[in-house]
Amino acid sequence: MEINGVEIPKGSNRFIEMDVARLPSGTLIQMPIHVFRAKEEGPCILLSGGLHGDEVNGIEAVRRVVESKMLKKLLKGTVIALPIINVYGFIHFSRDVPDGKDVNRSFPGNPEGSLASIVAWQITHHLLPHIDYGIDFHTGGASRTNFPQIRFAKEDELGQKVAERFNAPFTLNSGLISGSLRAAAKDLGKSVIVFEGGESLRLDEKSIMASIRGIENVLASEGMIDKKIRFKKSIYMIDSSWVRADASGMFVFKKTAGQKVKQNEIIGYVHSPYNTYRVKVASPIDGYIIGHNNFPLVHKGDALFHIGMVE
Repeated sequence: MEINGVEIPKGSNRFIEMDVARLPSGTLIQMPIHVFRAKEEGPCILLSGGLHGDEVNGIEAVRRVVESKMLKKLLKGTVIALPIINVYGFIHFSRDVPDGKDVNRSFPGNPEGSLASIVAWQITHHLLPHIDYGIDFHTGGASRTNFPQIRFAKEDELGQKVAERFNAPFTLNSGLISGSLRAAAKDLGKSVIVFEGGESLRLDEKSIMASIRGIENVLASEGMIDKKIRFKKSIYMIDSSWVRADASGMFVFKKTAGQKVKQNEIIGYVHSPYNTYRVKVASPIDGYIIGHNNFPLVHKGDALFHIGMVE
């Protein structure tokens, strides 16, 4: 295996710093990559975080896995661990790169394109060809928190198997988005599933631990590590829908991510700051709250709750 000109023989580990571009100051920005290879053949799995630079839970989960002894004693196969894809967004506390573009809408990328496109091209060109499948770690954005969940595309049979092995509290179908890492992987005949948990710019220990347990479960199910699989029944969502604000004002939630709800149940309110009105927020379906908005000030039409429908 060779990544960015660095040879990684079987039975060895390598730390690779892949040049991306420079800051206006001239400072070189590099994308750090950890590669762990066992002597015995096996699957090659990508663990990636920080595709959106402000989503720090995934970064911390991958960092802890790299720090542990787990990957240093692989029984077979290869793990490529990439804690931060979007280094620019990370150092600017931002979802996007400095030009405002979303790396996860810029795949497969272009080495002569925008900064987001350059970052995407590095992943598509140097890493995706090596992997069998990947797990990409995210959080909720824009002050929304997500309950720990694993997502796969309905038509992706391998992705569904990996999601079942991961065994997050919630499992749901999530279609591919054009320009995303998952779409680029599919075009190469690969599979990438997505873990969502917590909120951007906040470390959430429950989500981090769910990420690490899921990684351990996947590696153990492949025979890559010697560890007991920790299995709990995941709640499978066949569909989901957003509940949006019917009025502007102060948003107060009564139910939070992870909780079960019934159709027409009151799960929050939007109040006028002057007590001139109060609008109820009701669940449109029976299901579970996948994620909710933490920001107290909302406009009409803002997303408040993401509710999953169970089988």
